[in-house]
Amino acid sequence: MYPTKNDLPETTRRQMIDLCNARLADAIDLQTQTKQAHWNVKGPQFISLHELFDKVNDDVEDYVDLIAERIVQLEGVAEGTVGVVADRSTLVDYPLGLSTGAEHVAALSDALAMFGRTVRVGIDEMNDLQDADSADILTEISRGVDKWLWFVEAHQQGA
Repeated sequence: MYPTKNDLPETTRRQMIDLCNARLADAIDLQTQTKQAHWNVKGPQFISLHELFDKVNDDVEDYVDLIAERIVQLEGVAEGTVGVVADRSTLVDYPLGLSTGAEHVAALSDALAMFGRTVRVGIDEMNDLQDADSADILTEISRGVDKWLWFVEAHQQGA
């Protein structure tokens, strides 16, 4: 950790950095899973899903940045390399053999739901550590993920 005048106790900052790095790994994994769906979707809903997955990716990229910047604000090191993400992500691996829109919608909705769950757990942990700012960042992310889950799941409903 680097020296800072941030008034959160050092022990709290250390714990927050660890929590944020855990969510960072999940967020980066979600971003790559979203791109996997975007690149490989096929079928009659191709263009609508291709564009939807790209919009989801854009927001997830923003979530990655929010989390990484919070880590650095707390004077930690944002750990977002491929190797770290592969070791730390709690998301289920994205199936590589998918092609139809329905398959990608199912897989991406699973990933969004799992990420949303880990973010909400993170909010509770951050509130327990009395870091309202970090919890607020995850709350913002949680709202966004829930919106995108709704958009993606809508393609499964009413069919």
